[in-house]
Amino acid sequence: MPTATTAVMHTDAAAGLTPHSFLQLMWLASPALPIGGFSYSEVLEAAINAALVTTEKEASTWLLQQLHLAQSRSDMAAIAQALPAWQNRDLARVQQLNDWVLSTRETSELRLQTEQMGKSLSDWLRNQHAADAERSAQIDQLAALSQRTPSYPIAFALAATYAQAPVQEALLAYAFGWAENMVQAAIKAVPLGQNAGQRILAQLAQEIPAAVAHAQSLTDSTRQAFSPMLAILSAQHEHQYSRLFRS
Repeated sequence: MPTATTAVMHTDAAAGLTPHSFLQLMWLASPALPIGGFSYSEVLEAAINAALVTTEKEASTWLLQQLHLAQSRSDMAAIAQALPAWQNRDLARVQQLNDWVLSTRETSELRLQTEQMGKSLSDWLRNQHAADAERSAQIDQLAALSQRTPSYPIAFALAATYAQAPVQEALLAYAFGWAENMVQAAIKAVPLGQNAGQRILAQLAQEIPAAVAHAQSLTDSTRQAFSPMLAILSAQHEHQYSRLFRS
């Protein structure tokens, strides 16, 4: 597994960002953003039900591996490529990346998550930019990608362009928002105390820069979505008798 020391970040997270842009990224990363992220555990609940995650240490290890082996290599890599595509108004490239994200969802609940959060973020963007005709048209293009629902990573990339965020900073915000949601899921479902949750979040925050650097290094041929244990547990979670989360 990569560690935080495997990649040296040459700029501050906020370098080159105006105060407005920095606040926009904080907003996008906030669990309070009304896109429903809090209702998903991304299979963590199924891992807990299978007794694979029962302690703070096991929860931390699970989420760190998910950050590096799933998020960094898949959704974060797609965001890194989609953001410049949105900036260049390359809709063919955006569509290609959106189709890839949707095709990599191995269960119905994981597909539902990225579609629901993508649509909710699109609706939020439309409300935020209703007075801007050019941006409204671009958001409509997002919603109409090949008659398919926009995935969450591709919608997030568009939102990051409106914050005028460089790729690195956008990925840092995305990854921290993901980490906060996953830690809250662990606190509720393991269950864990708030202090344990903060310790796990601190470990994730330490590893996020390396995950971001890895995501930025990937190309179409090296980007991947291969997490068989997540797929198996997700399929089991779809039929789990009692559950708090939608995934």
